[in-house]
Amino acid sequence: MLEEPPHSAYHGSRREERPYCDTCEMFGCASSPPTLRLQEHEVEKMFTLKPGRLPQADVKNVIFFVRPKLELMDIIADNVLREDRGRSPQRDFHILFVPRRSLLCEQWLKEQGVLGSFIHREQYSLDLIPFDGDLLSMESESAFKECYLESDQTTLYHAAKGLMTLQALYGTIPQIFGKGECARHVANMMIRMKREFPGSQNSIFPVFDTLLLLDRNVDLLTPLATQLTYEGLIDEIYGIQNTYVKLPPEKFAPKKQGEGGKDLPTEPKKLQLNSAEELYAEIRDKNFNAVGSVLSKKAKIISAAFEERHHAKTVGEIKQFVSQLPHMQAARSSLANHTSIAELIKDITTSEDFFDNLTVEQEFMSGIDTDKVNNYIEDCIAQKHPLIKILRLVCLQSVCNSGLKQKVLDHYKREILQTYGYEHILTLNNLEKAGLLKPQTSGRNNYPTIRKTLRLWMDDVNEQNPNDISYVYSGYAPLSVRLAQLLARPGWRSIEEVLKMLPGPHFEERQQLPTGLQKKRQHGENRVTLVFFLGGVTYAEIAALRFLSQMEDGGTEYVIATTKLINGTTWIKSLMEKLEPAPF
Repeated sequence: MLEEPPHSAYHGSRREERPYCDTCEMFGCASSPPTLRLQEHEVEKMFTLKPGRLPQADVKNVIFFVRPKLELMDIIADNVLREDRGRSPQRDFHILFVPRRSLLCEQWLKEQGVLGSFIHREQYSLDLIPFDGDLLSMESESAFKECYLESDQTTLYHAAKGLMTLQALYGTIPQIFGKGECARHVANMMIRMKREFPGSQNSIFPVFDTLLLLDRNVDLLTPLATQLTYEGLIDEIYGIQNTYVKLPPEKFAPKKQGEGGKDLPTEPKKLQLNSAEELYAEIRDKNFNAVGSVLSKKAKIISAAFEERHHAKTVGEIKQFVSQLPHMQAARSSLANHTSIAELIKDITTSEDFFDNLTVEQEFMSGIDTDKVNNYIEDCIAQKHPLIKILRLVCLQSVCNSGLKQKVLDHYKREILQTYGYEHILTLNNLEKAGLLKPQTSGRNNYPTIRKTLRLWMDDVNEQNPNDISYVYSGYAPLSVRLAQLLARPGWRSIEEVLKMLPGPHFEERQQLPTGLQKKRQHGENRVTLVFFLGGVTYAEIAALRFLSQMEDGGTEYVIATTKLINGTTWIKSLMEKLEPAPF
C-alpha cells in the first residue's frame, strides 16, 4: 500500500529524463512499491521534498508532484533558486499539482521569481486513493477545517468528482442518502455534474445500490472517544500513516542467548498494516481484549505445523513440508510482530492513567456528570498533561451535554489558557466555531434522547464475541455507524425526530438508470452501500461497518470512503492554531 506521506519525492524516467516528484501525502519513499513501479518505467529516484539544494543525480528533467499549498511552494522555490546554473546540461523543471492546478500557487512562484523555470505546469487528478479492498481515502488532512471553519468547498468538489469517477467505473448509484450541509453540497454537485456532462451516463451494471454521505459534524462524539479495537489503539498510540506504523524498536530486537540488552536497535520498527497480511486481517477489527486469545491460538497452530516435520518420513512428505515452509515462516514472523505490538499496547492500556481517562470518557458517553467541572480533567490540567488530551476530554464532555454551561466553559478556558499559554485562545475559538466546545444555548440537552433512541450506549457489551457494533468502544456504538445501520433496516423514517436534532438536513436523491440496468436481486444477495465520511473517519468506525457487513442477517455490505483517516489526536491537531512569538 502507501508509505508514510512525504511532501515530495524525486525520480527519473529514461537516462536523460529523470524527474523529481512530490506527492505530498500520497506516494512512498524509495523503498515503497510505487517506487519499484516507477523504476520499471525507467524512473531513477524519488526523494522527499526538503529545503536547500536538490539531491545529487545525473538527471536532465526534474518533476515536482505537489499538493497546491503555499508552504510547499516556498520549498520548491528554494530548490530551484539554489540550482547550479553553471552545470551542464542544465535541468528542466516541471510541476504537477495533485489533484488540481492552483493559480494562487503559480502566482506565488512568480513572486519568488521561479515560475519561468517550469517548462510544464499541469495537474494530476488523484481524488480517491485505495487503502484496502473496502477502503478509499482522499488523504486531505485539512478537509474538516476547510469545510467547517473556513467555508471552503474545494474538498467537497473533489469528493463529488471522485464519486463521479467511481460511478464511471462501477455504474451509476441508484439511491443517494445524506445527512449534513456538506453532504447536501456534494450530492448537489454530483447531480449538476451529471446534468452538465451527459456523456457521464454509462451502461455499466451498478455495483453499488446506495451511497450514504455523512458529515463529520453530524457525529462529533465518535472521534473524540478512545478507540478500543486493535487497529484503533495502534493508531491512537503510535499513529498509522498511509497504512504504515513506526514502533519502538526494542520489542522487535532478536533475543540472542547471553547477549543481554546490548546493541539494541535505535531505528523505529516500520511495519505495513493492511488486510494482505492474513493475521492482521483477522485481528485488526477486534476489541483489544479479544486479541490475546486469537494470538495464543495462532501460536499453537503454527507450533504444531512446525512439529509435523518430525513426522515426515517419505520423500513426498518432506517435499510437501518444504513447499509449505515459506508460508509457515511468514506466519511465524507475522505472529511475532503482532505479539510484540500487543505487548506494547498492553503496557499502555493497563496503566492507571489510561484506565482513569477511559472511565471519564465512558461516564460522559453514558450520561454521568456531564454538566459540571470534572475533577479528573482539573487534575490533568494541574499536572500539565498533554494539551490535546485535555481538549479531547473537554470537547467530549461538551458534545455529550449539547454544550457546557457558560460558567463551566469559562472555567475550563481559563484553566487551559493559564496553564498552557494564551496563544491557545485561537485554538479554543476554532473548537467553538466547529461545534466541539460551545456554550449550551437552548438550555436543553438533546444527547440523552439521541443516546436512548439510537441505542448509543450498551451496558452488556460482549467484547469477545460481539453481537453489536458497540464493542469497538466497549459500550459506545458510533452514532455515524448506527445511522448507516438504521438506514439499511428499517429506514430513516423510523428515527425522523432524532435526525432533526442532529446538525444539517437529511435527504434522499434517486438517479435514473438506463433501461436494462435495474438490479434484480437474487435471493440472499446482499445490497452494497458506499458510506462516504466528509471530514474524516476513525478505524473504529471502519471496524463497526465491517462488522455489519459480516453479520449473517445484515443483508448489506459496506465500502467506506473518506476525506481522511483520523483519530481524536490528529483531528484536534488539525484545528489547532499556533501563534508565533513577536520578533522583539
